[in-house]
Amino acid sequence: MTFTTRPELMGTFGMVSTTHWLASQAGMKMLEAGGTAADAAVAAGFVLNVVEPHLNGPLGEVPALVLPAGADTPLVLCGQGVAPAGATLAHYRDEGLEIIPGSGLLATVTPGAFDAWMLMLRDHGRLSLSEVLAPAIHYAEHGHPMLAGVAAAIAGLQDVFRQEWPTSAPVWLPGDRAPEAGALFRNPDCAAMWRRLVEEGEAAGRDREAQIEAARVAHARGFVAEAIDAYLRDACVLDATGEKRKGVLNGDDMATWEATWEAPLAVDHAGWTVWKCGAWTQGPVLLQVLQMLAGDDLASMDPVGPDFVHLVTEALKRAFADRESYYGDTALHDIPVDTLLSEAHNAAHRADIGQTASQDHRPGRIAGFEALADAFLARAARRTPEAGVGAGEPTMAHLVNQRGDTVHVDVVDRWGNMVSATPSGGWLKSNPVVPGLGVPLNTRAQMFWLDEGLPTTLAPGARPRTTLSPSMALGPDGTWCAFGTPGGDQQDQWQATFLLRLIHHGMNLQEAIDGPLFHTGHLQSSFFPRAVQPGHLLVEPAFPEATIEGLRQKGHKLEVSAPWAAGRLCAVARRPDGVVKGAATPRLMQAYAVGR
Repeated sequence: MTFTTRPELMGTFGMVSTTHWLASQAGMKMLEAGGTAADAAVAAGFVLNVVEPHLNGPLGEVPALVLPAGADTPLVLCGQGVAPAGATLAHYRDEGLEIIPGSGLLATVTPGAFDAWMLMLRDHGRLSLSEVLAPAIHYAEHGHPMLAGVAAAIAGLQDVFRQEWPTSAPVWLPGDRAPEAGALFRNPDCAAMWRRLVEEGEAAGRDREAQIEAARVAHARGFVAEAIDAYLRDACVLDATGEKRKGVLNGDDMATWEATWEAPLAVDHAGWTVWKCGAWTQGPVLLQVLQMLAGDDLASMDPVGPDFVHLVTEALKRAFADRESYYGDTALHDIPVDTLLSEAHNAAHRADIGQTASQDHRPGRIAGFEALADAFLARAARRTPEAGVGAGEPTMAHLVNQRGDTVHVDVVDRWGNMVSATPSGGWLKSNPVVPGLGVPLNTRAQMFWLDEGLPTTLAPGARPRTTLSPSMALGPDGTWCAFGTPGGDQQDQWQATFLLRLIHHGMNLQEAIDGPLFHTGHLQSSFFPRAVQPGHLLVEPAFPEATIEGLRQKGHKLEVSAPWAAGRLCAVARRPDGVVKGAATPRLMQAYAVGR
């Protein structure tokens, strides 16, 4: 029997799995009140804004997959905001930039999370806006015990808040002191923002949908947009390059964008169907890996053995090379999605995988798109650590060049509705707090390039090619699964291992999560300063020593992490007989699944 830290939860009423126990319980409260998976996901998502502010915020973004009960395919909810009208190549180059900083106001796109949550609530929920926001407002107003990770993040940035981002200091340094782990922490400005959104919604009358629409207007064209517009007219703040710069986002950008529904991408693998968001995310990476490994007898391979880890790693390297060459906003660019997911394209990748670790980048060659692959190879060559790429430290740039991370929510209810959502952005590390709102703006624009002619070239109205990547899958027995993880470029790497363990090794949700994980840095990082680590492979020390040594012998540049250091996977499932399941990672000791 495979070792697990916790049981796989089972029940018949509903399951919620998130990266923080308070969010999971808030979601479960919505199910108990008669709400759907959408109601639960929205409530959990807003609580995560409060309790994990170093990993996500209300002015960030959220892509999601939503499965209505009885449907045969999920819907994609695009909560990824776009580049502002003023975000032109000429402007950013005039600012002296070669790449977009990982923090600061020029890294901001239109906030997408709130409108996306409202669209999900309107179309697939049952409860009122006041009901789903009540737990988040409570924790923001009355306090929650601060996580050690949040306290450490604030402590590390306290000098920046005092000296460079003074609007952040009153929020994150109450009494001019960094909060301690476990102490009650409040964000009254954030609570007041949400409370006013509820009040403006309720002013529209008793109709639930009218209230939600009124709140959307108040956010996009009302007091929230006005506060952001007013702040950004004059704000000029330190970013990760060590320079102070103004932003280009304004109220018109907020007013002209809204979240949308679209169709997902899918492939079949070993009797399963797996769905991901489109090529404006990195989600197709997982689908490409499944296609590459379609002909391998994975069930006969030891899931913690060197051959399995090597094969999956090499498939990931090739899929990520395709990501950097070809993925981008399908609304604005001709993305060869059908070719990227085709059997022939990925069979060619599989034929290229040998018994030793590749040290170079190997995007597939797609007719008519060869120049994109060549451009990627040129970018990767100049972003290796050996090239000296990185943020300088003329002031506090080394402090504001800190990546945030992400959170995740999976929910299934008794009727079979299901949600997988990966909120992110608006980290306390990313930008100063917008006065009066209690929260900072996002930095997703750092995933654009300032090179011309790419699917990921910065352009007004374009979606950045995000790392955020929720997932759903349907097994041959009719069991639906929703799963995902934080982790930036690692999200689809850890998800690939999790899913292959489910499909080929007969593990349950918790077993597949608890098994040792790995990922490679042999890719073009999506985050400033966009570094590349050729041949890199990180493994958790729970892998057998023989596996670790075997991977070294295959030529991987191995990094053995601290114990339980990779992955923050969450998952839920529902069998055809109505039994629901849930699991969550023990890593960081804060993610929990709840249900009955």
